[in-house]
Amino acid sequence: MSRVEEIRRLRREAPRSRFLRWSGVALGALVVASWSDTERWPFALFRGQRVHNLERFLERELVPYPLRNGDRGPADLFGWARDLFAAKGGEATLSTLAISALAILLAAACAWTLGPLAARNLSTARPAEDLQGKPESRAWRAVRGATFALFVALRALPEYILAYLLVALLGPGHAWPAVLALGVHNAGILGRLSAESVENLEPAPLQALRTSGARRSDLIVAAVWPLSINRWLTYFFYRFETCVRESTALGMLGIASLGYWISDAQANHYYDEVFFFVGLSGLIVVVADFASARARRSLREGDKLR
Repeated sequence: MSRVEEIRRLRREAPRSRFLRWSGVALGALVVASWSDTERWPFALFRGQRVHNLERFLERELVPYPLRNGDRGPADLFGWARDLFAAKGGEATLSTLAISALAILLAAACAWTLGPLAARNLSTARPAEDLQGKPESRAWRAVRGATFALFVALRALPEYILAYLLVALLGPGHAWPAVLALGVHNAGILGRLSAESVENLEPAPLQALRTSGARRSDLIVAAVWPLSINRWLTYFFYRFETCVRESTALGMLGIASLGYWISDAQANHYYDEVFFFVGLSGLIVVVADFASARARRSLREGDKLR
């Protein structure tokens, strides 16, 4: 039997799931129903007044102010961008980065402190031991479940909604609502990932320390943290990238970041400034992504060398 025939035979004999088949049919029907209104079709975007608005936006409002009269050149454009950055963009950029850094550090401190309490191999009466088939302490099971539930609750809170509530509580114009909102949300994510990193550690080093008389705290300091640090830092840098993006968006709630000036320029219909600040926020996100990717690559290469 040829390879092609073997593949066809395996395909015929593969189990069929009616649930998956009908789920696909239902999804297709839902898509068709959602597009049944002709106003939702893509070509509806380019009708009548919408085309006129798009032309006006591209030909007039999106053009930087110094270039609208047609008698100015690149030097005027550079001066406009320099003055705008000096007056608003520079401080907002530093504020965006500061919010992101402080938020991720708070999240990391919470995750590293509570993460081991959600790990099955540490949050037990006999840490680092094989508990397969053995009775488990209800108290430690409750601790592990409560910590896990806390992480779920923290990461279930959307940053934007949480920041909105904190702005109402703490007041607008400063960074703490964004810092706390991003810190709380990312603490839940990093906490869950920290617990999974601890659970996936090789048991032999932990068991060797345990048999030599090491306590739970000794296991965490001498084995868990050193063995899981590289993987955990990978998660840390990835979430830092997310914090940079989210802190920009949270500025639209009146928090001191680039999003604040984007919202302010949009409210005054200065769309050239909107485009400038959006481009600036995109630039710092790209720089943060690049630095984070380099750090994660270095950590992965360090793991391979080991």
